[in-house]
Amino acid sequence: MNDYKMTPGERRATWGLGTVFSLRMLGMFMVLPVLTTYGMALQGASEALIGIAIGIYGLTQAVFQIPFGLLSDRIGRKPLIVGGLAVFAAGSVIAALSDSIWGIILGRALQGSGAIAAAVMALLSDLTREQNRTKAMAFIGVSFGITFAIAMVLGPIITHKLGAARAVLDDRYSGNNRHCVDHLGCAQQ
Repeated sequence: MNDYKMTPGERRATWGLGTVFSLRMLGMFMVLPVLTTYGMALQGASEALIGIAIGIYGLTQAVFQIPFGLLSDRIGRKPLIVGGLAVFAAGSVIAALSDSIWGIILGRALQGSGAIAAAVMALLSDLTREQNRTKAMAFIGVSFGITFAIAMVLGPIITHKLGAARAVLDDRYSGNNRHCVDHLGCAQQ
């Protein structure tokens, strides 16, 4: 057997975690062109507050990434990923139901605080052998780039066809993909 060929478990973990990560990113990125275009229609909006609404996600994610990574070492990767997805979904609901820029800022901050990237990468590392880890991480990186491109196109299309609130609601649904984590076939970490 070729040691550099991924095992079925490694492939399943790579595809499953890549899907979880991509769906979450799809939802997060779909709202960017919508928010920049339609954000001024929100109650209390200004260019600066729209910028904060866009940037607060990255800020809160950066703040929580290391603590959540350490927490995943203590409680396990999958529980932290599921919890982070739930926090992301809650933030998406808050943002989707808000008619003010402050509600959007609060929702986006909550989305970012469900920081799961470190736990996803750690779980992927746990479930792949060293000789296949680079391939698995590259798959996640490629899926991230493809998801970004799709989201930049899909967000405005959904907004045009169904309205701005629907794009944010789709953001909520893409974050609510706990079933993807539960059915990865991964060992509890």
